[in-house]
Amino acid sequence: MIFDRIRLCLNNIIAGLRSAQGWRRAGWAFLCGGVLSLSMPPYNLFPLLWIGLPFLIFLLQSAKNLWQAFVTGWIFAFGFFVFSLYWIAASTMVDLKAFWWAIPFAVFGLPAFFALYYGIAAALAWRIGMAGVAGAVRFGLLWFAADDARGHMFTGFPWNLTGYAWSGVLPVLQTASFAGIYGLSLLTCVGAALPASLIANSPSARRAVAASFVLFVALAAWGEVRLQTTHVGTVPGVRLRVVQPDIPQAGKWRISQRAEDFAGLLDLTAAPPAAGQKPPNYIIWPETASTYYLSEDAFHRDAIAARLSPDADLITGVIRRDLDGMGNTRFYNSMVVIDAQGRLVAGYDKAHLVPFGEYMPFRKYIPIEALAASGGDFTPGPGPRTLRIIGLPPFSPLICYEAIFPGHVVVAADRPSLMINITNDGWYGDTIGPYQHFAIVRVRTIEEGLPLVRAANTGISGIIDPLGRVNDRLGLEKRGFIDGSLPAPLPLTFYAKWRDMPALVAFIFLFLMTLAAPFLKRKMAASSRA
Repeated sequence: MIFDRIRLCLNNIIAGLRSAQGWRRAGWAFLCGGVLSLSMPPYNLFPLLWIGLPFLIFLLQSAKNLWQAFVTGWIFAFGFFVFSLYWIAASTMVDLKAFWWAIPFAVFGLPAFFALYYGIAAALAWRIGMAGVAGAVRFGLLWFAADDARGHMFTGFPWNLTGYAWSGVLPVLQTASFAGIYGLSLLTCVGAALPASLIANSPSARRAVAASFVLFVALAAWGEVRLQTTHVGTVPGVRLRVVQPDIPQAGKWRISQRAEDFAGLLDLTAAPPAAGQKPPNYIIWPETASTYYLSEDAFHRDAIAARLSPDADLITGVIRRDLDGMGNTRFYNSMVVIDAQGRLVAGYDKAHLVPFGEYMPFRKYIPIEALAASGGDFTPGPGPRTLRIIGLPPFSPLICYEAIFPGHVVVAADRPSLMINITNDGWYGDTIGPYQHFAIVRVRTIEEGLPLVRAANTGISGIIDPLGRVNDRLGLEKRGFIDGSLPAPLPLTFYAKWRDMPALVAFIFLFLMTLAAPFLKRKMAASSRA
């Protein structure tokens, strides 16, 4: 009786979705997309994908034309991005007087642009057909293709890809070690779309849904075995301190505040370790930790050296500047290593800059200062590299959102043993943005089989092992430090060797199979009649 009532209720909802037109259709699409945002970190309500995507399919099945299908998919994705990326607008409020005009662009403009990919995917799915199992699989594949396009085109923004819905289920997240986040997203998009085929009440639909359920149970079981049986040691002789100064972004660049903030960083650096622990020999400060130009400021480097133990090094974010051939000042968002004598022993310039934040695209046509620029656009560095300093395993430096790009966080030909991510999420305050950022960079450890040490100005900082387990973390808007050992790396993962090639092959194979499905079905029917 209860199941009959549930089935009746679902049938009524589906009928309502299919009959909705005009503002009702738009409202349903926006609502479903908004609710789907709860599948992402920090909420991680992944079952909502198995509701949201089928609901969109039902809306699309009653679209009257290609344009209506595009608009329906666009509104659905727009709702998803408005609620999952609203935190970007918080960065404009750091200097509201200067950037008030950017709030509508951040809240609605970016979601509207990102939603275009999904509107196109919805229109293509409607045009090719979404009936039955093959139609549901095609929709899932095209939805994944929109994820992939968003992650790569126009410098890319692979934030909240569908696979990140598993951030709260670490065993399933182990799939990234061989499929990467894109491969996991592909499986998730297809699996979440399949329940829409159940409306036809066909044996093939029930088998397909059951198979997808078994697949994810198997992935979870395999992932749990991997977590329980993989030994992760520690690197001898390396004692880390991750410093989180919690300096509010609004006052960080005030001249009057520089000395106080710098003194606070030194105090956290030199604070005694817990009883029974050895002092750290590698200290990590976050992105642009100090507003002094430390690369050219020997006085403050000496002040740092005076607070370091003789065998210690400091790894910190800095703003670096130089002159180009024309005598113009260039600014770099950089990471440098300072030894106990105050010398610069290694450095890296951020390569993947944030559009509108660190540089203004189409500068010739948009004479507006970038949000985080220092009197001019930042200059990009040459690209990923592996740094080496005495005593520490070779590491890949990642500044801020450079760590969100799958397959682009290490130099394959010069594989490191560690990733160090420094960031300043203080721009976004106490919003869901820093939680999403932490969850996203955690997946890089599973993909690469490498530990990651993360220092964030206002949080979230942490030490993450190569299985994605968080050994220690310091929460949002908390001042302090983390002392810990460095987890050892794992052998080269399947994903680190093959990157996204298997996911691409799987996408092409499945898509061709769905196109061939009607032909194969007719051929089998003809054979059975003969």
